[in-house]
Amino acid sequence: MSRADHIFLQNCRDILQSGVWDTDLPVRPRWEDGQPAHTIKLFGIVNRYDLREEFPIQTVRKINFKAALDEIFWIWQKKSNRLADLHSHIWDQWADEQGTIGKAYGYQLSVKHRYKEGMFDQVDRVLYDLKNNPQSRRIMTNLYNHADLYDMQLYPCAYSMTFNVSGQTLNCILNQRSQDMLTANGWNVCQYAALMAMIAKACGLKVGQLLHVIADAHIYDRHIPLVEKLLEREKDCLDAPKLIIEDGITDFYAFNTENVYLEGYQNLKGIGKIPVAI
Repeated sequence: MSRADHIFLQNCRDILQSGVWDTDLPVRPRWEDGQPAHTIKLFGIVNRYDLREEFPIQTVRKINFKAALDEIFWIWQKKSNRLADLHSHIWDQWADEQGTIGKAYGYQLSVKHRYKEGMFDQVDRVLYDLKNNPQSRRIMTNLYNHADLYDMQLYPCAYSMTFNVSGQTLNCILNQRSQDMLTANGWNVCQYAALMAMIAKACGLKVGQLLHVIADAHIYDRHIPLVEKLLEREKDCLDAPKLIIEDGITDFYAFNTENVYLEGYQNLKGIGKIPVAI
């Protein structure tokens, strides 16, 4: 069993056994039929993944790693909010009339800010500091810009990355205000682990630990039967695959879904259509 499987399934078990329901509260999310999408949740889950030991991707179900990686490139390389720049339809339901998600995610990373060394957007500043000031304790990004929240189609869930170098090893913290455990946990963990590995390689560092901090970890009411099905698969989980980043690439913007991929990824396939609350 992969470490990602163990952590995910234990999180789900903890939520179902000790979580708090919001069925007595008015909630914003709705199912396609208009019914309220209620959740059972735990507050403050912290998960640690050591990329030196294995790459954290679930095998208890199939995770579309290529699509997850493409979304990271859309946000962190293209710094885009345009759906036409994304090679999947995962954001279609939040599109505005201009075909964007508003001033969210990639848009925030594209905005340049003034520093003593000049003008940088958030991504380029991270790359600059990891190469030139690796001892800094100020290397981080933040997508939760209160001034622009009104113009976002969806407030950012995974909103902050903190980068910290110990010796020659890059460690990171991913902060997430909200996590739909069934639809998003496996996706977010593997894509941000890959991002961390690519940034480490581009900056001449070794990859270390990813700490994932989730404020509101929840399971939707209509997802519970599917989560229970995954829990029944626990004994059948497989070993983690290996993340391959082809040699010779030192430019973060040169990474793509062809030169970054998984080797030996086996999984227990899907569990059927997952309803999405919006």
